[in-house]
Amino acid sequence: MRRRGPFLALAAAETFSLSGTRLSTIAIPWLVLSTTGSPVLTGLTAMMEMLPCVIAKALGGPLIDRAGAKSIAIICDTASVLVVALVPLLDLFGMLGMPVLLPLVFAMGVLRGPSDAAKQAMVPDLATLANVPLERVTGVASAIERLASTAGAAGAGALIGLVGPGQALLVNAATFAAAALIVAAGIPGTRRTPAPETRPVERASYIEDLREGWRFLRGDAVLVSIVAMVAVTNLFDQAYHAVLLPVWTKDAGHGPELLGAMFAAFAGASIAGAAIAAAIGERMPRLMVYTVAFLLTGFPRFLVPALDAPIGLVFATLAIAGFASGFLNPILSAVIFERIPKPLTGRVTALNTALCFALIPFGGLAGGALISTLGLAAALFLMGIAYLAATLAPLALKSFRGFDRGLA
Repeated sequence: MRRRGPFLALAAAETFSLSGTRLSTIAIPWLVLSTTGSPVLTGLTAMMEMLPCVIAKALGGPLIDRAGAKSIAIICDTASVLVVALVPLLDLFGMLGMPVLLPLVFAMGVLRGPSDAAKQAMVPDLATLANVPLERVTGVASAIERLASTAGAAGAGALIGLVGPGQALLVNAATFAAAALIVAAGIPGTRRTPAPETRPVERASYIEDLREGWRFLRGDAVLVSIVAMVAVTNLFDQAYHAVLLPVWTKDAGHGPELLGAMFAAFAGASIAGAAIAAAIGERMPRLMVYTVAFLLTGFPRFLVPALDAPIGLVFATLAIAGFASGFLNPILSAVIFERIPKPLTGRVTALNTALCFALIPFGGLAGGALISTLGLAAALFLMGIAYLAATLAPLALKSFRGFDRGLA
């Protein structure tokens, strides 16, 4: 029997939360850049959000397995409403300086990490309820993520131009409220409690749960390879999104509307890629598609603005890169979920994602430092070359050959 309602509820919750998150990832850097003019401070602000996000995501895995993914998602999204709403409130009264903004974005990161990990941990159970292949579910989830990112990016540029970056975050607070309500009403609890006959007499400690997840993760060569490659490319992606492209846009004399449109072009094109992956994902040669998609997604995005190309070519490059990127998450998610035993899903997926995000906090800071020392064009070119080198890893490392096999 198929039950698709819970997955549709998760999809709707993700649409709201991700569109709001995309809005904030444009609004906050633009707020800092427009008020301080400093690429370094812009990168520092991005780091202050992502560093606690990564740590909280890693440490939250055992809590997800114990309390249930649904409970963690609701608690964190509800608290995020209050934290995010403080930004426009303080901005309205002229009290939003950097000493106030940095602790707020820190708190946003602390709450975002476990919330994202909890929603991801729900996917295997909801795929089972819907009785559909994992690749199809992860493909649909990825398409929804891209759709939310497109809507959030396109709306963010216009909204920031209309009311300012601080006040635009009121919409972000509303999206978190909607996500919490949808998860509460539409998704069954996913807590994995052992059957009475197998329940241990004395439960393992939180630290032991965390260690068990770590031991499993580090013992799987495929997962380790994924973590290493994605962590490096995420560093460059964060530099690109948080600092390099905003600075390029501002230096070219454009406003947040164009920045939002460029992010929307990338995310919009990725919807098509994710939709194809959802439709035929189980029949695709995973490793080949993954490698080609990463090569198209990375280096060209950095090279074209480094050459000061026309806006039309920048948009075309972003569209091609976005389409290719749509294939990545469905493949990665299917490989990861296949290899993790069900009782360990929460802690291992949380650790895996946290490690993949581990370098993101330093991406904006690295991008800002490179711009300040070498200039924008050189920073774009150097990071693009490094991205290209990282995306060649599947051709060089034997561990990636396990992509096309699930864990027995």
